[in-house]
Amino acid sequence: MVSYLGPPIFAAFVWWFSTGAVMLLVGSVGRSGMLRVVCAGGMITIALCGLSVTANDTSVAAAYMAFSCIIFLWGAQEIAFLSGWLTGPRAEPCPPGAKGFARLSFALQAIIYHEICLLACGAVVVLVTLGAENEVGRWTYLALWVLRQSAKINLFLGVPVTNDELMPDAVQFLKTYFARKPVSAFFPISVTLATVVLMAMIQRIVEVADTPSEIVGLTLVSTLFALGVVEHWFMLLPLPAITLWSWGIRPGFSPENVTMEQNPSANIAAASEHAASTQTPETPLAGAEARSTVPQLVVVPSTRNELAPPKERSNCARQRLEEQFRQTFLEQHSRSGLAPARVGISAEPAATINGRTS
Repeated sequence: MVSYLGPPIFAAFVWWFSTGAVMLLVGSVGRSGMLRVVCAGGMITIALCGLSVTANDTSVAAAYMAFSCIIFLWGAQEIAFLSGWLTGPRAEPCPPGAKGFARLSFALQAIIYHEICLLACGAVVVLVTLGAENEVGRWTYLALWVLRQSAKINLFLGVPVTNDELMPDAVQFLKTYFARKPVSAFFPISVTLATVVLMAMIQRIVEVADTPSEIVGLTLVSTLFALGVVEHWFMLLPLPAITLWSWGIRPGFSPENVTMEQNPSANIAAASEHAASTQTPETPLAGAEARSTVPQLVVVPSTRNELAPPKERSNCARQRLEEQFRQTFLEQHSRSGLAPARVGISAEPAATINGRTS
């Protein structure tokens, strides 16, 4: 029972976790290129060493290890691709008017280096496992390559849901080569063929595989293949695919957002300049109001104890406003010939409507 239930759970977890980990590493962890280089190099080394060690091992543990090594190798290539290191000679958006063969040519130029790398790594996997008894690694890599090519072709020809929000900033230009429209004739053909292959693999598990190692190996590969078919349906149905890896994605992530988060004082200064530019005082009173209200517009909450409570800050602002109003009023009337006396007091006797004093 463990031979049948363990591999699907393991393969599904590895598929989900490795995808999220790659997106987290490429898009969120400090934008450190050196960290990504070290991780990718280490993953390739572990993968090739593990494949060579398990090539002639037919145990259950060797099947799990060979499967994991291919996931490491594929993940290293994804890091290089999503980081923009290994895309193509044309790292530019697709021209708006490109159609037909011209659009296909531009798309191939945008990813040709990555495609060559995939084929080269596949050749290395075949050489390492050539004539070996443990074929789990070879079939796992083949399954990943076939499903990836099918997904790329469908995205190029057109699907209703592209899920391009999962792509990091370095390869945003590739979204222009996707076609968001009803599916082409290739989609039902590709999904049908993938489903037929999946059913043949399941049939082989049930009827042909007799050793625990064969059962585990075929189950791992078939589960990964089934998950690839599910990913194809993500292109057709508006399923919340991004929620599966929300822990590996920072919504709205961009270099500008990182700068504002790392330098909050710059954010406050920018807000102050914006508030000052929007104030157009027409009178001394309006200028006093603007000067008294600007600090309230740019104040951000803080936990520092030296800041006064909101009520006290409001009272101080109101007092400054009243003082400036009183000073401006007296200055205006002093220029008109009035003595700087208290408002409302006059040295002249009050007069009636007819001009007679009371």
